[in-house]
Amino acid sequence: MTGSAQVTALEAFLLSHPSIGYIPPTSPEYVLTASRGWIAGINARPLAIVQPQSAADVAAVVKFTKSNAVPFTVRSGGHNLEGHSIVDGALLINLRALTTVTIAQDHQSATVQEDILQEGEAGHSDRFYPYHQICQLGHILGATVVDTNKKIIITDEFLLHGIRGAGGIFGIIVDVTIKVYPLTKFLAGAIIFDSTDIAQIIITFNAAYEDFLSTEGLPPLVTLQQAALNSPHGRKISSLAPLLISTVDPTTIPDWFTSNGALVPEAVYGSLQTHNVRCITPAVAEVIGRNVALMPSDPGTMLSIHQLRGQSAGEDVSKLEHSVFATREPHYMLEILGCATDVQNAGTSEEWAVQTAKEVAQVDEGNVLSTAYVSLMRLASMKPDEAVKKAFGTNADVVRELKERVDPQNVFALALPALK
Repeated sequence: MTGSAQVTALEAFLLSHPSIGYIPPTSPEYVLTASRGWIAGINARPLAIVQPQSAADVAAVVKFTKSNAVPFTVRSGGHNLEGHSIVDGALLINLRALTTVTIAQDHQSATVQEDILQEGEAGHSDRFYPYHQICQLGHILGATVVDTNKKIIITDEFLLHGIRGAGGIFGIIVDVTIKVYPLTKFLAGAIIFDSTDIAQIIITFNAAYEDFLSTEGLPPLVTLQQAALNSPHGRKISSLAPLLISTVDPTTIPDWFTSNGALVPEAVYGSLQTHNVRCITPAVAEVIGRNVALMPSDPGTMLSIHQLRGQSAGEDVSKLEHSVFATREPHYMLEILGCATDVQNAGTSEEWAVQTAKEVAQVDEGNVLSTAYVSLMRLASMKPDEAVKKAFGTNADVVRELKERVDPQNVFALALPALK
């Protein structure tokens, strides 16, 4: 069936499903909706865009695509930094309308639909929804999925095992039930250091931080994220004092996300590099510091260091067997953003990111983990088997077995990472 014939069939199907929103290629909203994402300049053109309003709508769309051999992708919140949620000629199922939150009567859990963002509806509550924790797998209690048979199912433990770590490669997740915790206010903010000699600052800070972790230790509820950003005001204030600014103060989830959002541009051009390392050794800190000192000055070029520790890092071994997520030992995740707000600067920023990642890998090969976070992996440059192994490690065969069991016809062929 040709593209035009598929659109004709789709429009005939939608006549009997008026609740499903529809954006055809001729709509003025089409390009804006298809290109919406943090990394700009992605020019894939989907067959059309549909916007289901319910799980039943999602099931109906999957039934249509399967009956008419129409390839499709699923998008919620503009996910996937490489833009793989938008594919030329594939129907885009946009789940942005699924935004319901239902809190359990005992206030210990909540069922949230696919497109809930923590800074949105969920954030305007006095409950903490740990969606964006670097490893929140233990918080997922259940899920509702539209499967390859076009049915809306409540996941069994076997499928839930795969969803914890592999997400929606087995079906379209329309909601998840997660643990929630009371949190009305907490302390958060930025501590900004003098960047006059930023290379040495990074070396000194990380040496002191590693020593602090090994002696006194950091309380489980305290999270520290290092980041190097290009601020238009940085040079003007860099000589004021060694410690320039501390904005740590009581805040709320919505206010915290608003303040974080102000630190990064709304859209950029370029790509990312990543590594997971066991420790920020002096050699790794030297590489990071030296390259941050050479970092292009565009506001879209950044380097961020996330840390996974505590129970999520495998101190509670019993939790590890309930998911297929592979990177569960304590580590630091390096997010090296070779991006730029000006498309003319993107190439330079990407070269910087590639070089930084290369040097991190070479300076201490035994310190670099073999796995990575799929959301940051350069999937376009990887073969499917390589991507699956890097994403799931020793759980790769478990993921393949589950895929064969629940989606033998590969209906969800464009889900990431590709398994076939």
